[in-house]
Amino acid sequence: MKPNLIYIVADDLGYADLGCYGGRDAQFGAVSPHIDALAAGGLRLTEGYSNSPVCSPTRFALMTMRYQYRLRGGMEEPINSRSKGNPRLGLPPEIPTLPSLLREAGYATALVGKWHLGYPPNFGPLRSGYDEFYGIMAGGVDYFSHCSGKGDHDLYVGEAEHHEVGYLTDLLSQRAVDYVQRRAAAARQGQPFFLSLHYTAPHWPWETRDDAHLAEQVKDNLFHLHGGNVETYRRMIHHMDEGIGALVAALRAQGLLEDTLIVFTSDNGGERFSDNWPLVGGKMDLTEGGIRVPWIAHWPRLIPAGSASSQHCMTMDWSATLLDAGGGQPAPDYPIDGVSLLPVLRNPSATFERPLYWRMNHRHQRALRQGDWKYLKVDEHEYLFNIVQDARERANVAARDPGRLARMRADWQQWDATVPAIPEDATVSLGYSVKDMPQR
Repeated sequence: MKPNLIYIVADDLGYADLGCYGGRDAQFGAVSPHIDALAAGGLRLTEGYSNSPVCSPTRFALMTMRYQYRLRGGMEEPINSRSKGNPRLGLPPEIPTLPSLLREAGYATALVGKWHLGYPPNFGPLRSGYDEFYGIMAGGVDYFSHCSGKGDHDLYVGEAEHHEVGYLTDLLSQRAVDYVQRRAAAARQGQPFFLSLHYTAPHWPWETRDDAHLAEQVKDNLFHLHGGNVETYRRMIHHMDEGIGALVAALRAQGLLEDTLIVFTSDNGGERFSDNWPLVGGKMDLTEGGIRVPWIAHWPRLIPAGSASSQHCMTMDWSATLLDAGGGQPAPDYPIDGVSLLPVLRNPSATFERPLYWRMNHRHQRALRQGDWKYLKVDEHEYLFNIVQDARERANVAARDPGRLARMRADWQQWDATVPAIPEDATVSLGYSVKDMPQR
């Protein structure tokens, strides 16, 4: 019997924000007990990455299982609200996606949460393989008014604007639980479902369940540069964790937990208040803090409990894994770049070589992770790090090992030639700079 598939994506979560990745307790207690329980009952990846250090490019890779650079919209860093109505900046409906291919394999499909891959009428979840959609089209909204940075109301059911009172994280969790309950009978009869649960938490603005009074204050600048703190940020993660706990409880109550593959991650590394220890950098950076993220997989029928793996992987690999687990097949005209990790799920000690490549318009960054080593370029500066020995990227050995540097640079250049060049009109959207806060 095919497993049910649930792909949970947090937004701007730091590598060490979760207890199972070394995160510290908040003043109120454990930050992520339910996510930690998924890790304890399944597999935790210690050297897994996102396809990009910023949100929408990663989501292009997640959906297509291909390097995001293959599509024009994937060149934006990120797609911003000014692109609304732009017919080029989004995920074209003709491109095969993880949900469309799973639907061909017999799955019911739903997205609950953040889309951020272009706006109707040119783009949208229902045009790219999802049967149902409840969530936001933009990159971020206020948690209470559900308005984007442009002031547009941005909560939808399908493509119809939907007004509902509530804290967005809770609304998404409740909708996900409702979906599982609605699909449970069919799933038990062999008609599986694929649920994408893509939270906006813990993305700004810095609002907990008790902060409705802040909505008016942040409506003109959702970056919320004057507010927030570590405790508020941890509470936002905790609200998401509570929702994930409710989802797992619903699966268990319906007798579906054993036969459901749950994958949890973040779209990129942490932002202002996140904990990335021992990594440096964060969102928008190709240093480890911007791209190394939590990866947890839970599937009691297949994955040994309490497993850990140092397998190198990135977002599109996990999408390929879900496709493989669901018996879906890539479209012949759109060969995928992602590699299925199903063998690692079965045997977490069975790792394999997986070179990973990145490129950013922002600061002309480039990176290649290959084995223990990482080649990195930021602005005009090149670096070479042994990541296993120096995850913090402080000991640059480029000058001491020029041969390896040259080989890895040439390898990156050879890969770069296989994807389209960044067009001159591609945008980089930064919400703040050193004038707002000191550098990391």
